[in-house]
Amino acid sequence: MTTEQAPKSVSKLSVIGAGAVGSSLAYAALTRGSAREIALYDIAEKKVEAEAADLLHGTQFTPTNSVVGGADIAVTKDSSVVIITAGAAQKPGQTRLELAGVNANILKGLMPQLLEQSPNAIYVLVTNPCDVLTVVAHKISGLPTGRVFSTGTMLDTSRLRWGIARTCGIHQSNVHANILGEHGDSEFPVWSTARIGQIPIREWTDADGKLLFSQDVLDDLADEAMHAAYKVIEGKGATNYAIGLTGARLTEVLHSPIQRLLPLSSVLTDYKGISDVALSVTSIVSNRGIERVLDIPMNDEEYAKFKNSAETLRASLKELGF
Repeated sequence: MTTEQAPKSVSKLSVIGAGAVGSSLAYAALTRGSAREIALYDIAEKKVEAEAADLLHGTQFTPTNSVVGGADIAVTKDSSVVIITAGAAQKPGQTRLELAGVNANILKGLMPQLLEQSPNAIYVLVTNPCDVLTVVAHKISGLPTGRVFSTGTMLDTSRLRWGIARTCGIHQSNVHANILGEHGDSEFPVWSTARIGQIPIREWTDADGKLLFSQDVLDDLADEAMHAAYKVIEGKGATNYAIGLTGARLTEVLHSPIQRLLPLSSVLTDYKGISDVALSVTSIVSNRGIERVLDIPMNDEEYAKFKNSAETLRASLKELGF
């Protein structure tokens, strides 16, 4: 996978869309100091200006104090990272793939404008279905695959690790388990290599020597992580805080030369025999974007699920004409 080094003398994050996700992401990035400058863009002028003003009023207490917001695409000029959250929101009971058509059309009009303002930026898709839209954005932009990708299963993986940590009482930083594939109903955890510390998850015991993670427990944890968004959307209408924090943390990684490992969704080329779809795979990430996708060991069952994710997304792309 090839990337181009984007000059970043000043780190600037532009968040596209000032809805629940976009405003939460901007807030998280502001409080964490994820970028020196933050721009918020939306076609709803009063809404985006109000969100920007609300953020600015608290900058006495934040590491970052440069915030702009507006309905003119020029507010995003010279961004180092652009995160796209704009699009139709997922409704209760609606799958992410059902959003594909309307959000693909929005992206077709938006991407060329953003590229004109920030030709050297790294572009991150959050809008669902993010895997499908990553392929659309890649084809529209002509950018290297390492500079246009989505958050993919980064949040799903955080949900999974939280569930594992809650079950065993060990901090999430010591839980090493990933969800890969589609960010959606065909995603799956890679249990065959999951660890708590250095111990395989299936071998983890409590103080009395009892195994904690039976197959039933693992299945419940996977189901909880994979369907967490539906439950949150049913209760409050949107998921926004956790994805906001996810985007802010990713922004920090994309502004640093230090390489990190993250499960992100990029367009694959002959990855385990799969090409031309975007799926989440553990990737080496830095201020160069995605530098390399890693060949993750999978058992036969996990590889079958990975192929199923690819086929699911390929069918959706075919319907959209991609």
